[in-house]
Amino acid sequence: MIRHLAAWIGYPLAEWYQGRTIRAKAAELRREWKIPFAERLLLRQRQLAAALARAGANVPYYRDLFRQHRFDPARVADDPRWLADLPYLTKDIVREQGSRLLSTAHPIAELQPRQTGGSTGPSTIIFYSPDALDWTAAVNLVALEWAGKRPQCREVHLASRFPEEFAWRDRVKEHLKGAVLNRVNIFTDSFDPRSLEQVWRRLSRLRPHLIQGHPSTLYALAVHLGECQLDARGAFQVFESTGEVLDAKKRRKISETFGCDVVDRFGNAEFGIVAYERLGTPDHSLALFDGIVWPETRSHESGQHELVFTALRNDAMPLVRYRTGDLGELWTTASGFSIRNIAGRVHDLVRIAGRHYPTHYLQDLLDRIGGIDEFQVEQRPDGTLVLWLVVGDSG
Repeated sequence: MIRHLAAWIGYPLAEWYQGRTIRAKAAELRREWKIPFAERLLLRQRQLAAALARAGANVPYYRDLFRQHRFDPARVADDPRWLADLPYLTKDIVREQGSRLLSTAHPIAELQPRQTGGSTGPSTIIFYSPDALDWTAAVNLVALEWAGKRPQCREVHLASRFPEEFAWRDRVKEHLKGAVLNRVNIFTDSFDPRSLEQVWRRLSRLRPHLIQGHPSTLYALAVHLGECQLDARGAFQVFESTGEVLDAKKRRKISETFGCDVVDRFGNAEFGIVAYERLGTPDHSLALFDGIVWPETRSHESGQHELVFTALRNDAMPLVRYRTGDLGELWTTASGFSIRNIAGRVHDLVRIAGRHYPTHYLQDLLDRIGGIDEFQVEQRPDGTLVLWLVVGDSG
């Protein structure tokens, strides 16, 4: 009962105390989703044109770029194909331009940095305004609703276990955040039987509605439980896959072992959650949150298509025609844009001191250190492990 009250009352109180407007934005997303797509598309074109106009007026990089290409944002409201007059934006350009990509309309002190993970290129810092962060949080609320989660339903997040001891203020803050979101963190590092058994014991006690994490972690746990001949069905209702590509093999194994629904989501540090698989989608395609980004694709040298997005809600550091580095197919259906057959972000295992660690865990550790743009792990035949690091200018 206390947990249910905390979930229903705690979130509005926390939102009010922090001066945020997340639930109102979530309500707006729900209302707009009910608008027929043909009408919603016209709305998005107008929003795209307005976002481009603000970028051209307030961001030094785009002010020069628009002048150079004689680009008129107003044209996009009638025909988004005018957007193709602009070149693509890449991580290299973002890193090179730095503060020239920040809007002069937003005080620097209020901006919040988010670091990309480096799984699709060098690690990069993206800045958000408080309002833009509220939009990303609102999308998360709506996405979880699509997975059947309500405030009273417990959620488990699989998080990396870091070696250092965090300050008590940070621990208290994380505890309060968990209470408000009705979320519990289960910390993981290696895929060894002992570590997986600890995860399973904690998970079987909590019995959440939804568990969110890397598919490789849940797949490793499913294989471990199968080898132990343990019945794990009913431990939770929904697995939400994030951070890696969810392939058919992992999806099937996780679903069969735990007797759960499996949904995929796609997002990144640059935009937040961009697309989400609604429960019961036959082809496992992901519905795109068109209120957050305008989508495109470009031909990739692999013969596939690269996903390209333009931000609609983050005026502080607007990304226009940004190449994500992720490959996938963009489709238009009667209800909206959808993405399927996402490729990339494939992680591996490395053996260190007799234990197997997923590379996404190593990536999280290196992100904690900071100043590292890229890394590569070389596992040599004699068992020697070599870690190659590309250190940034500030490293």
